Amino acid sequence: MSTTWGQGPTSIDGILLDAAVHHAPVAPSRGVVLLVHGITVDMDEGGGMFVRLADLLVASGFNVVRFSFRGHGSSGGTPEGMTIAGECLDLQAALAAVDDQFPGQRLSIVAASFGAVSVALSLSWLGGLHRLVLWNPVLDLSHTFLAPELAWGRENFGPDQQKILQDKGFLLVDGEFRLGRVLFLEFARYRPLDDLLASQATALVVHGDRDESVSYDIAAEFARSRPDTTLHTVVGSDHGFDSREREDEAIEVTVDWLSEHSSVVA
Repeated sequence: MSTTWGQGPTSIDGILLDAAVHHAPVAPSRGVVLLVHGITVDMDEGGGMFVRLADLLVASGFNVVRFSFRGHGSSGGTPEGMTIAGECLDLQAALAAVDDQFPGQRLSIVAASFGAVSVALSLSWLGGLHRLVLWNPVLDLSHTFLAPELAWGRENFGPDQQKILQDKGFLLVDGEFRLGRVLFLEFARYRPLDDLLASQATALVVHGDRDESVSYDIAAEFARSRPDTTLHTVVGSDHGFDSREREDEAIEVTVDWLSEHSSVVA
């Protein structure tokens, strides 16, 4: 069963976040899973993938929490005011709320696309993270946004769009979602791949090998070079898993992997 959080988590700088909690039907559970969404979507993730993922995780005995970053969905803030630092504060607030709602339960995280950035940058203080799942993760900000080599990046962040950013203070991603100047300053400063490589969390990477937004090659090389990291390739898939069948594959692989590595705990 899914319920809204009521008041919802509030970030340390006062941004109220929209959130939902899904309770496992019986106790004890296998732990709690926090779902962290991508850059232009909200806590449902594109096409409602996180809702379907939460339902299957609950059926497998997990508690689940979803939330929307600032400037997304029904959370406070504005899209053009969204920053990586702000998303790190939001993640911190969501994690504190998870700990309050499910004290002492083993924590796993599923992060999709840009959601991997704030998670990676926060790993040094997360400590007891049990398992980490990355769906088509953004691991190289320069490659994705500043000097894009893939089709989506060239379309959304190329020279014409950069001029609009300088002139107006924001640009439109996919013609509708505003990204602001400060975020682009951050892209040159953060290196989420380094933080992931330095962490000890056991990880699963699920990525389509025809991704035209976020590099599959970078993610695959990361998975192959890092201990305790499993790569699952969704063959033929573009970013975000581009059909219901491929979405279901990513969801089922994730639930199976988390269930395999998570026995029932008190």
